[in-house]
Amino acid sequence: MSQAFDPREGYDSSGQMIPKAYDAILLASFGGPEGQDDVIPFLRKVTAGRGIPDERLEEVAVHYRKNGGVSPINAQNRALKAALEAELADRGIDLPIYWGNRNWHPFIDDTLKQLAADGHRKVLLMGTGAYSGYSACRQYREDAGMGLVNTGLDGVVEVDKLRQFFDTPAFIAPFVDSLRTSLANVRAQLAEAGKEDGAIKIVFVTHSIPMSDAEAAGPEGIRGEGYENLYTRQHQAVANGILSQVEEAQGLEHSLVYQSRSGAPHVPWLEPDINDALEEDAAAGIAGVVVVPIGFISDHMEVMWDLDTEAKDTCAELGLAFDRVATPGTHPGFISGLVDLVEERLAGPDGKALRAGRASVVEGGPWFDVCRPGCCEKRALDGTLRPTIGAVDSEVGVPAP
Repeated sequence: MSQAFDPREGYDSSGQMIPKAYDAILLASFGGPEGQDDVIPFLRKVTAGRGIPDERLEEVAVHYRKNGGVSPINAQNRALKAALEAELADRGIDLPIYWGNRNWHPFIDDTLKQLAADGHRKVLLMGTGAYSGYSACRQYREDAGMGLVNTGLDGVVEVDKLRQFFDTPAFIAPFVDSLRTSLANVRAQLAEAGKEDGAIKIVFVTHSIPMSDAEAAGPEGIRGEGYENLYTRQHQAVANGILSQVEEAQGLEHSLVYQSRSGAPHVPWLEPDINDALEEDAAAGIAGVVVVPIGFISDHMEVMWDLDTEAKDTCAELGLAFDRVATPGTHPGFISGLVDLVEERLAGPDGKALRAGRASVVEGGPWFDVCRPGCCEKRALDGTLRPTIGAVDSEVGVPAP
């Protein structure tokens, strides 16, 4: 990707940061409850400033209640952290990883305090969102910036963020592998049902967001260049990148749909909803679907509930064969590729990056390291900037009051 950028200290003319001798990594994620007593306090934290009463939050709490009050995202982040640590060690990179969350323990502010107490001063932040947008990128930058201010560490600890990785082979390769497996599973289901010639559709799915957020995704200078919005375009590019590498998918119909819509009914969100789309697919003669959750890096609550429960139940009611593609999780290619991103930014003894070049395999990449002014701004309903309140995150959708 080649966009003009006003260089400033620490950046080159393309917006790529000059390599630094980072001394720690901050793995930043959404967070989730660890038990039944945590569920409502966690949801209050997620919806702070929106005035949603506890009885409304209980409508979402049932998703966690049925899982013992525990969000799967926590175990997945622990596994991700361990896998990244092992990959760094295998490469001889002495860089400790700390974990901090936006909405539950361990909170980012507390993790920043621990980083500083342990003597770290140059930190590389790895967010768990792959795409451009407020919740997936800018909010992590704000979390770190406000955390430094809140803890009195501004000017003491320096935090830089890794680039978004939707376009990288690290993100694409695991979906390629899993799509092949899921296609075989659906074909086997159809054969068992005597529908060997039944039509199969590949349904790519991501988190729905308000149209205003989708239209604000990315820098102002590259929005609206003949396409719906950057958020949608990046997902379409990922879908196309995956399909191009799976021979078994050639000739099959595919679509991009959305899940986990929340908020007031009168506010436009990206559509169609996956369950509505599945009904249309069945009516059009589709016999089986492979659902590919390209909006997510791990099997957290929204994947388990909205796809593995609700969408699967919808398919059962419609008589559709169903299989859901695995998310990257701790796939070896994903872990290796994330560490490649670290090496792009980490200075070696000679001051140069440990890895030259910036891997990118789909349209729209490689993404840049630093946000342009006005990038992914979040605005309140009255049009004023709302930097940190009421964001939509890809772990839980909360109904409007």
